[in-house]
Order: sequence, then C-alpha cells, then structure tokens
Amino acid sequence: MEWVPDILGDDFEACAFPAAGQDGIERTATLVRHVPGARAGMAGGHRAVLFLHGWSDYFFNEELAEFWTGQGFAFFALDMHNHGRSLRADTHGGYVADLDDYDAEITAAIGIIAALQPGDARPAVALMGHSTGGLIAALWASRHPGVVSQLILDSPWLEMHGSPAVRRAARTMVEPLARFWPEAIIRLPERAFYWRSISSAAEGEWTLDDTYRPPRAFPVRAGWLSAVLNGQSRVARGLNIDVPILVLISGASANGMFWKESMRRTDAVLDVNTIALRALSLGRTVTLERIDGALHDVFLSAPRVRADAYARLARWLRAYVLDDSGTA
Repeated sequence: MEWVPDILGDDFEACAFPAAGQDGIERTATLVRHVPGARAGMAGGHRAVLFLHGWSDYFFNEELAEFWTGQGFAFFALDMHNHGRSLRADTHGGYVADLDDYDAEITAAIGIIAALQPGDARPAVALMGHSTGGLIAALWASRHPGVVSQLILDSPWLEMHGSPAVRRAARTMVEPLARFWPEAIIRLPERAFYWRSISSAAEGEWTLDDTYRPPRAFPVRAGWLSAVLNGQSRVARGLNIDVPILVLISGASANGMFWKESMRRTDAVLDVNTIALRALSLGRTVTLERIDGALHDVFLSAPRVRADAYARLARWLRAYVLDDSGTA
C-alpha cells in the first residue's frame, strides 16, 4: 500500500487500492486518512472511524476529520468506486448496479485500517455514512455483524420522498428498464439547490471540486436507481443491526422545483419525517437527533448549527463509546 499526499493538504494522505467483488470485477477505491502532525502509523490509538460519502460526492470535510481526531479516533474516509478520487475516465460517474458491489472495498478498507494498528490488537472501528453512503453503511453493517462497533448516519437515504408507496411505484417502473438497459439515463429535472447552499462558488462556505462533485450531480441511470430502491426495500423489512446507531437529520425538509430561502436551513434533498420513521427499522438501539436549521449534510450547515450537531455527536460518543476507564 502506498500512501501519497492528498488533495486536502499536509494533514491528509490517500491510498488507491483495487477490490474484487463477488461478481469477480475488480474496482478501484481510495482511502483517505487524517494524519495531523504525523506521516505514518495510526493516529488515534485503538479506535478508528471510516466515513462513506453520499452519491455523486467525495470526502472534503476537513472539519469532520479534525472532530474525530480530537475525540481520540483515527479518521479515515473512503471515496468509493466511480466517485471522487476514484473516478476513472472509462466508467460512469456514480454508477453502481447493486449496492452490494461496495462490500469488497469497504471490507478491504477496514482491513487496511486494522493493519495500521501496532501489534496484534484489532481497533474498534465505527462506520459513518452520509445520504446514500448512509444507506450503504447500514446495509453493510447488517451483512457483516461483529465487525464495526458503532454506526453513525448523517441524513441517510433510507426511504424515498413521501412514503413507501412512492418507492414501490418507482420500483415497478424502473426495474424493467434496469433489467434490460441498466446504464440508460433517466431524464429527471435537474436541480442544484443543495449545491447552491454549500458551495463557495455559489452561496455556501465549502470549497468543492466540480470534477469530483458536479453541481447537478451525475446522470441518474436505471441500474443505479434500481439498486437504491432495492436497498431501501431491505431496510423497510428490518436490518436488525446489533450495534448502537446514531441518526442525525435536519429538523425540516424543503422541496420543490424552484429555489426557496428556507433551503438554506433545511434538508433540500430528503423527506426527514420519512427518514425518521424508517430509522426505527435499522436495529435494536437507535438514537435519533433532529437538528433545527441543518442542511442535508448536517455537518455542512451554518457554523452555529453544525456546532450543535457536533455537540450531539460528542454526547452520544460519551454514552456509547467511552470505555470503563473514561477514555475513548
């Protein structure tokens, strides 16, 4: 494994690696690590966290990495195949035909993290995911019991907007197309409202690379949408995850075909009320935090709002992660 300087600067390194799924296809993913003041080894001792980004996205939130490192965790983020640092010219950006295709790279990333731990001790790894990455993280945790110690979900895309009936109707329409023409593009109205609220190139505060995260997202393809709908159906049936789960969402949603000022302080992507209800299907121990004024990614919200989100996350960590000695 070769770690190289990352696009985020001196405190980050990246490592691209191949992972072959059950279908035998080898895909490239990229693991990013936060190494403040260190160039090798595992910062953070015996605990680590692995972050999964959303669809048509990549890891760029340095503040999130600094929070986790400050809590005593080694921080890692995975740019999954066909996303961000892992984009390749001969593949469709953001495309996957089955969410299980991410299993191999997530498993490999956790193996890399474990190998960085000195000695034979295996670190306790928390898994964190945002939006579609939250859906992927929940499905992975349910299929790999006993591997991760906690699950943290930031506005996970657990259900379609409105109700399960919308998902069932969408599956009926999409599945025939996905079966015969999985890479066919589904023409949907293009909106960049969420990008407008976060990008410093518009009205937000975050520096985004449009090559890695296009303002209007990658084209929606039939196979990808079918994969998401199938994953959401599995969540609806119940995942029975046996580790503590934290779900953070905005206090309200704002949707529509035209920009509204309320989109600066709400989730302009998901229906948070539907997500809140579906979160109960995840497992045995679920904590839900609704954060007033939060955006779709609660950790990209206005400074005061995300400070609230970080405070709630830190409180949850104190309850579910601290060991008997009172340290992380």
